[in-house]
Amino acid sequence: MRVVATTNDPVRLSFLLALLEDSGIEAFVFDTHASIVEGSIGVIPRRIMVANDEYAMAAEILRNAPEI
Repeated sequence: MRVVATTNDPVRLSFLLALLEDSGIEAFVFDTHASIVEGSIGVIPRRIMVANDEYAMAAEILRNAPEI
């Protein structure tokens, strides 16, 4: 697994996950529970992880994504 993006913004997180899902790439969110433990103040960014063999495609999709 490789990190393809990190964010503290729950809206951006949802958007990036939707882009990957629409492209057929399975993504996982890491550090969700760490964020909850620290009080949900948004200090610990959540990581979007993808399989090693899908990393290049996922990175390209997110690189071309419009800013929200």
